[in-house]
Amino acid sequence: MPANLMHFAIEADDVARARKFYEAVFGWRFNPWGPPDFFQIQTGDEGSPGVLGALQRRREPLTGTGNRTFECTIGVNSLQETIARIEANGGHVTMDPFVIPGAGTLIFFADTEGNRVGAMQYDAHG
Repeated sequence: MPANLMHFAIEADDVARARKFYEAVFGWRFNPWGPPDFFQIQTGDEGSPGVLGALQRRREPLTGTGNRTFECTIGVNSLQETIARIEANGGHVTMDPFVIPGAGTLIFFADTEGNRVGAMQYDAHG
């Protein structure tokens, strides 16, 4: 079996706030599943299903600084539109756009829960 990314999880202090953020910025769909404050995330559609994810209450409180998550990057059609939606919905860009030759342009942002996430507009010719 190839080592493909099969699932991701976003931990949140405020699940409702995080859900609203990801619905508004990326149009993801959330389905309640299992315990309270747990949702399955559908990132794509029938033609391009994307990766199955989960949104769940943070298991342990955050202390100190540093990135303590599995870093994921989300492919976007327009980085500028994505930045505008991130900022309009309570997130903020933590790394300005950075061009990776032959791949695309990447940013990192913090969501409403302080999670670090990448967003990349991939080059069509890369």
